[in-house]
Amino acid sequence: MNDLIMSRRTLLRGLGTALALPVLDSMIPTRLLGVEAKTAAKVAAVPRRVAWLYVPNGINMDQWTPADMGSAYQLTPTLQPLAEFRDKFSVVSGLVCDKANPNGDGPGDHARAMSAYLTGAQPRKTEGANIHLGLSADQAAADKIGHLTKFPSLELGIEEGKQVGRCDSGYSCAYSHTVSWRSDTTPVVKDCDPQSVFDRLFSNGDPRESAESRARRQNDRKSVLDFVLDDASNVQKKLDATDRQKLDEYLTSVREIEVRLSKAALEPAAAPPEGAVRPEFDSHTGTRPNGGATTSDKYAVHVPLMIDMMVLAFQADLTRVITLPFADEGSNQTYPWEGANVPHHGTSHHMGDPAKLAMLAKINTFHIKQVAYLMKKLDSIKEANGSTILDNVLISYGSGNSDGNKHNHDNLPLLLIGKGGNTVATGRHVRFDGTPVNNLWLSMLDRVGAPLDRLGDSTGRVALA
Repeated sequence: MNDLIMSRRTLLRGLGTALALPVLDSMIPTRLLGVEAKTAAKVAAVPRRVAWLYVPNGINMDQWTPADMGSAYQLTPTLQPLAEFRDKFSVVSGLVCDKANPNGDGPGDHARAMSAYLTGAQPRKTEGANIHLGLSADQAAADKIGHLTKFPSLELGIEEGKQVGRCDSGYSCAYSHTVSWRSDTTPVVKDCDPQSVFDRLFSNGDPRESAESRARRQNDRKSVLDFVLDDASNVQKKLDATDRQKLDEYLTSVREIEVRLSKAALEPAAAPPEGAVRPEFDSHTGTRPNGGATTSDKYAVHVPLMIDMMVLAFQADLTRVITLPFADEGSNQTYPWEGANVPHHGTSHHMGDPAKLAMLAKINTFHIKQVAYLMKKLDSIKEANGSTILDNVLISYGSGNSDGNKHNHDNLPLLLIGKGGNTVATGRHVRFDGTPVNNLWLSMLDRVGAPLDRLGDSTGRVALA
């Protein structure tokens, strides 16, 4: 006998809208089970998710790397915003992205850093259409578990990047603007428009209805929730108090994000920093003969909005695989709200200048504040088994460069966030000297049900428990 009140695939439907629900207790068949079996069923029902957050141009490593190893390490200045969640992430040092090194190909460290980060493959040096790289870790995960959700994976971004043309010392723009690769020759274009991502998440798949729904929302100032009120009311009547509260919190968060999207659309775009719209640069010399990399004119607004989309997608189990670069390699985004009104890439070429290093640390800290925002949101959302989403994710945050001035790709700055369904030991600083970073990706894939024998230049796994 099935005691499900509703299916895991229950949707709230309306014109152009299909609003997926979070996993509720009412979706887990436990009525005829004993206490231990009920607990096991609830644990099994909670999905594990995986994500990669990327930052370009390296880090001020002196302000990043803890001096001590193990659980007694002290948070460094850049990592201080994560103090509240110290027991739910680890600092990982010593990993290497060898295929970001020249290996005979000369300059082009930024293009190689971003493209090799998740693939472990050496990009073919070309600025033409004959690009060649390899499968990235996120797409390997999507191949294994993508069929379980509406979207096999989500590729999000902040800065619009080019896929053609020359962007770094003879490398195609596809390399320095793309972290996710579906195959050797197919980079996955990221969606950098928060409204576009929101509409995709809650569309019913009919483009005509979805367009009509958007038009009506804009003209009548309606919420996406207005189109599913009848369904929502019917579902609420079937739920117990705990699930009703959980559903109400979810719908409230959807509405709050809609309001912020509307406000963001009305905000005037900031003037781009000087030389920030042309993508050509030479990572070997640090010069920009034709200007800087593309930047976002609403960066400080769009980053938390994209994080909100990420949280919604995980909460409603719309996908279990996400990539989100906070900026593209060579980005010259400025950060005036953080006291760093300087171009990021230019500042990363600090030449040991204390003033530039201080500005770089401020940029690094801003990015970590966004990680703290993400962790706080994930940790506030209860799962069906009493854990939080943060307990059931594995999120890597890091860069394919360590010191941006040296363009080195060893001892990468990395965080491993979340407990992966209690399969990962957290709250520590661990070091894997000289180990390919792809070994970490394999270990992450194992824990989200997407095991792979090898990826790129991987040589095995790293110990996470």
